[in-house]
Formats: sequence, C-alpha cells, structure tokens
Amino acid sequence: MDKKLLAFILVAVGLLAVVAGAVLFFMSAEDEDQKQSNNSTAKEEKPAMDKNAKTIVIYFSAQNHTKNVATKIATNLNADIFEIEPVEAYTEDDLDWTDSASRVSREHSDASLQNVALKSVSVPNWDEYETVFIGYPIWWGDSAWPVDSFVKQVNFGNKTVVPFCTSHSSGLGTSDTDLKAKATGGNWQPGHRFSQDATDAEIKDWTNSL
Repeated sequence: MDKKLLAFILVAVGLLAVVAGAVLFFMSAEDEDQKQSNNSTAKEEKPAMDKNAKTIVIYFSAQNHTKNVATKIATNLNADIFEIEPVEAYTEDDLDWTDSASRVSREHSDASLQNVALKSVSVPNWDEYETVFIGYPIWWGDSAWPVDSFVKQVNFGNKTVVPFCTSHSSGLGTSDTDLKAKATGGNWQPGHRFSQDATDAEIKDWTNSL
C-alpha cells in the first residue's frame, strides 16, 4: 500500500477517534448536568417543616425509651402527644426476644399475630394537625407492629409525617419507607434513629434542624 495513502488513513482514523471521544464526553457531561438538575429540583420541591403548623407526636413505647424521646420532641416543638396502646399491653416477659416462646418472638415468627389490636386509633382533633411525628422502637430491624397497626388504620391525608425510632444498636433500616408503603396518604419525610439512651441535647439538635 502506498505510504502516503496509509498515512492519510491513519490520520483520518485518528481524527474520527478524537471526534467520537469529544461527542461521548459532551453527552456524558450533559447527562450529568441533567442528573444534577433533577436532583436539585427534587430537593427544592421537598417541603420544609412548618414550625408554626399544628403538630402532634404519636408513639408506641414498649420499655419507655421511645416514650422519653417522644415526650422531649413534643416539649421542644410545643406539640400535642398521643400514645398508641395495645389492648393487651406488653409485659417484660412478652418483650424477651431471646425466649422463643415469648409474645414478641411468636409474633415475629407468625406474621398473622402482628395485627395487634389497639385501644384506639381515634386521635382527638385529628383533622386540625398539619404535622405528625410517628415514634416506635425497632423490632427485628423493623418498626414495632403496634405502630404498623395504627398506620394501616389512619388516613394521613395531606399531613407532613416524620417517623423516628429508638433502638439499642439497630439502625433505622427501611422502617420509615415501609410505614409509608402501609399508610394511606401523608407527605412522608425521611426517618431518624435515636439511641435508646438519647440525650436531651441530641433530641434538641434534631428538632432544631427540622
């Protein structure tokens, strides 16, 4: 093959490679810009909590850890409070998860037992509240099922819903989004996990950040 022709072909191939690389670069840059734009829009569209909205803290507490946090949140936000109470209260023996025969262990093994009957799901003046905090302990990496029972029976409408949990070592996991999936209505926000020994300062910092 003529050397000049070969050189011409090599130069042409090189130019095509450069052009193709530039096209791919700009397409990737445009995709990334679009992603950032979408993310920015999503963040802007996420409503901030209205500190002046009428607020209530609803919680289930088996061993007082969640109750303590819920009470402090309600105090910090000058909110009302409502306790989710099972018809049959959980005793210390019921809560012994290391005992395969305990109530929580049996309920964990048999999902049909997790539809816990509650004393009431009727929250006084429910329609007046614009923001609802939902608190619960973590059981086996999920929300305690009395809270599930409550959420399934209540219509949250257009209320802003803020989940929070307490646990010894488990994280929040997907308990907040799982509750959202079980609920009717509500503008559900990301949940927050507190240690069962959360301090007043930690709780205050969180409520101040909302």
